[in-house]
Amino acid sequence: MSNIVNPLIEEYIRNTICKNEGLLKEMEEYALENHVPIVQPEVSKLLEVITKIQGAKDILEVGTAIGYSAIIFCQSSDGGKVTTIERRADMIEKAQTYIATAGLSSSINILQGSAEEVLPSLEGTYDLIFLDAAKGQYMEFLASCIHLLKPGGVLISDNVLYKGMVASNEYVIRRKKTIVKRMRTYLDYIMENPKLVSCLLPIGDGVAISYKNKEA
Repeated sequence: MSNIVNPLIEEYIRNTICKNEGLLKEMEEYALENHVPIVQPEVSKLLEVITKIQGAKDILEVGTAIGYSAIIFCQSSDGGKVTTIERRADMIEKAQTYIATAGLSSSINILQGSAEEVLPSLEGTYDLIFLDAAKGQYMEFLASCIHLLKPGGVLISDNVLYKGMVASNEYVIRRKKTIVKRMRTYLDYIMENPKLVSCLLPIGDGVAISYKNKEA
């Protein structure tokens, strides 16, 4: 199962979204040609809307890739700052080039390293956290993310339905069983955690949105 949404509905939704031009379009083309995973158009628009609704100024991203979503966050916030974590040096180099071209080098800070090592070292709190790294490790990142998230802040987790495999064993590929099992555990946890109010959206590859209670 490659699509979690009816292709006709997905096509219609994407056709309602204005196509990017300039740098973002260039990044989309590069990602497609080089098999670099970036957020899908409808998820990109969701990130933009939530950033604006939240009035997010301090944003943390786990998983930079080429810097596509970091640029979207920065452009969607009103003078906000983005801290983003990436372990691959080649991705960081590419992201830095794009970020510089966007004129956002002073607003986006890339931290090199594995998320499980970098997250516990961070200080301060964030209005919005975007989790888009190794899917089988979301649970390992979660405690740090909740700790770093301000009360009233929002945690967005991408790819949580994982090509539909999370929803039904019928779709699970044998070599993906461990990732699917871990993602189900993650979703159960964020849906039941009293510190969070969470929902799942069947767009892109599945997105979870979690609000951290102000009394948490």
